Amino acid sequence: MGTLGEGVMGATGVLAVAHCVALYLLQTVALSSERFTVTGLTRPVLAPLGGNLELSCQLSPPQDAQHMEIRWFRNRYTQPVHLYRDGKDLHGETMPKYVERTELLKDEIGEGKVTLRIFNVTIYDDGPYHCVFKNGEFYEEHITEVKVTVTSSDIQILLNPPNIKGVMLECHSGGWFPLPLMEWRDSKGEVIPETSKSHSRDENKLFNMTMALLINTSSHWNVTCYLQNRLTQQEESINIVLSGELFAWKCVWIGILVIITFVMIVSFMTFYVQQHIIHGIFSKRFSHWQKGLVVLITSILTIIGVMLILRLSQRVHVSDPHFELDTLWLEDISVVLCVMIVFIFKLVSFIYYKLEGKYPGNGGNLEDLVHLTHAQMSRR
Repeated sequence: MGTLGEGVMGATGVLAVAHCVALYLLQTVALSSERFTVTGLTRPVLAPLGGNLELSCQLSPPQDAQHMEIRWFRNRYTQPVHLYRDGKDLHGETMPKYVERTELLKDEIGEGKVTLRIFNVTIYDDGPYHCVFKNGEFYEEHITEVKVTVTSSDIQILLNPPNIKGVMLECHSGGWFPLPLMEWRDSKGEVIPETSKSHSRDENKLFNMTMALLINTSSHWNVTCYLQNRLTQQEESINIVLSGELFAWKCVWIGILVIITFVMIVSFMTFYVQQHIIHGIFSKRFSHWQKGLVVLITSILTIIGVMLILRLSQRVHVSDPHFELDTLWLEDISVVLCVMIVFIFKLVSFIYYKLEGKYPGNGGNLEDLVHLTHAQMSRR
């Protein structure tokens, strides 16, 4: 009996150990079936504006994911871009921006692979996307970066009228994303530093670019406005060839100064010849000739000084929207000042020589005026 009892107890112990081992193995298999990782693309995905975007993620090791919850979201877990649960898509819980714009491709869901398709890509779709597989309480995720991109071929160069500062070029281009590289280049492809550069965004969040270049010499006659998409490396450019006649404003102002100087010299010489050569009083009026010469030189220096001050002074920066208005004002006021100086010079010269001829003598002193008065009264 003792031997039989010991045999029964031994068999029972062996069965108990075998049962424990079986339970341990089953738990180990169950736990191993719950553990997984999520993989996908590690590099950013480029998405053209207005096109379709596909993002894939995969369970590792591969396993059936039909019973799992699959969630795609952007910044908040509770605001999914697309949600799959209990074997069906829950469109009612997605973000308003993605309603009827997403589709989950489940052809390979039995192997743990799904693909999210987004239709009609917009600028708002740019950024990170989280792909989450959840099985019970265990979950893993993979993050994919999306880069929305658009390149515009709409480029225009505006040539402003030349002024005393130079020739202003403005390059305009709209409809870019992300912010592109924009620069001026010469005929050799070398970069020309821009005068100003700015950008803005329209209602669709696309970038509109504006770049200006002030050319104050004739060194850059062949200029190119160059833009490049930093993501796709796509390039767009427009070229303009400037005529040398645009830089004739220097010759115009030099011509104006020459003409003004010439007019003043002719006016002075005319009055000088009339009063000193014809009347033969050169020797007596040498001091007046010196005074006239001083007036002439002073007037010329005044004109040149005013022109240089207005030309070199920096009242408004080139990037200021009122720069063109300031240059137009500068041109107008310069012409007005030159005309006024010439007019005043001629007027003063005319009055001076008329009075000199009406009251002859050494400067028209008081003694000459008294003798002239007595002579007129004797005649009466």
